[in-house]
Amino acid sequence: MSQGQKSSAATVLVLEADPLMRRLITLGLRHRGLKVIEATSLATISSTDLPSLDLLILDVDDGVTCDWTLLSAVQSHSELSTLPSVVLSWDSPRAEQHEVLTASTQSVNVSKPFDARALHAGVDQLLLARTREQSERLAEAEAILLASYRKDSPPSIWPAITAAGVFLALIGLVWQFALVLIGLAILIIGLLLWTIGSSHPQVEKAPEIAFSVGK
Repeated sequence: MSQGQKSSAATVLVLEADPLMRRLITLGLRHRGLKVIEATSLATISSTDLPSLDLLILDVDDGVTCDWTLLSAVQSHSELSTLPSVVLSWDSPRAEQHEVLTASTQSVNVSKPFDARALHAGVDQLLLARTREQSERLAEAEAILLASYRKDSPPSIWPAITAAGVFLALIGLVWQFALVLIGLAILIIGLLLWTIGSSHPQVEKAPEIAFSVGK
C-alpha cells in the first residue's frame, strides 16, 4: 500500500486541550485527506473510536508548563500505548521522557512553536512505518497459515479428478464442433452442386418429321 493510500484512510486522534491549537491541527490534517477525531483529555475519548485509530497526536503542555504525566498515562493505556504518536511540547523532554521517545520507533517529538510541515512529516513517517509493520505481520500470518495447511492437509485426488473431467469435457466439445463443421461442409457442397445443376438444364432435341411430297 502506498503512502498516499494509507494517509487517505488513516484516522488520527488529536489530544489537545487548547481549542485554537486543536482546530489548527485538525484543519491541516483534514486538508491532507486524514480522518481526525478530537479529544480534550483521556476521559473524553470514546471507547468506540479506539479500534479505528491509526495515530495519536498528543500535546503535553498544560498552560505554561509541560504535563509529562499525560504522556505516561497514554503509554500505560491498553490501546493508546500501541499507537504511533507525535508528541508536541514547548520544552524539550526530560531525561526519562527523552529516553522513552528516542528508544521507540513509533514516537516523534515536535517542539513548539512548530512548523506545520514538521508535524506533517512526522505524521507521514509514522503512518508509513505502521503500514509496513502491518504488511509484515499480515505476510507472516499468511505464511504460518499456509504452512499449517500444507502440514495438516493429506494429499487429495480431487484435483486430478477435476482435471480429468475438464479434459473429457473439452474433448466432447471439440468432437461436437467437428461434427457440426462436417455437416455444414456437406450441406454447402450439396447446395452448390444443386445450384450448378439447375442453372444448366439439358436441351432435348425435337424429333425430326419427314415430309413426303406426292407427285
